[in-house]
Amino acid sequence: MADRGKFITFEGLDGSGKSTQLEKLASALQSRGLPVTVTREPGGTEVGEKIRGILLDSATKSLSPLAEMALMFAARAQHVAQVIEPALAQGHVVLCDRFTDSTEAYQGGGRKLGSQPVLDLHRILCGDVQPDVTILLDTDSAKSVQRARRRNRTTAKTHANADEGRFEQESRAFFGRVRAAFLDIAYREPERVQVVNARGTPSQTHAKIMQIVVPRLGEPGTTPRTRQRVSSR
Repeated sequence: MADRGKFITFEGLDGSGKSTQLEKLASALQSRGLPVTVTREPGGTEVGEKIRGILLDSATKSLSPLAEMALMFAARAQHVAQVIEPALAQGHVVLCDRFTDSTEAYQGGGRKLGSQPVLDLHRILCGDVQPDVTILLDTDSAKSVQRARRRNRTTAKTHANADEGRFEQESRAFFGRVRAAFLDIAYREPERVQVVNARGTPSQTHAKIMQIVVPRLGEPGTTPRTRQRVSSR
């Protein structure tokens, strides 16, 4: 039986470079002979991707904060059962673009629902599944959101039905609350959540992430390199 794998999540504001850094880490770990599963939230499964469409589409109007949080966890519960837990059981390093910390930051902080409802739902729906390490990319909120808006405009023009700009329409105050909530989580769980200043170049940020992740993985094993791509934003 394979040793249980490691669960590594990437968090931060949209436009902070999460997807780029996740891809860089995946390639680096593959080169060390580690089996890697790359996935994302909301999404990662057929059901989750359908829920993602509802949550992120700019055309989705009048979705209450509680309904938004419930949909996030509906997608997450399926994701844990169908992708994350099986991959960990097979000994994979699972790299996930967002997890429950994002719900605590966006819905708990940004939507002002508070942390406790998020933590309670995680316990009920996801059990004891927690990341081994979380990389929190900290950037200037205004610049990050501007990058995310540009990206979403470009994607919407080149891919039909690909508008994922619903959250980027929020106010500067909203994103200020989200960033503050992320930093509060890091203060609460300093061993798990590693804050990385992502204001440098992508290569500089990647080097910082490698310094955090590699010691936690130990020496690479002899498992042949494989990679399961679920999806990555």
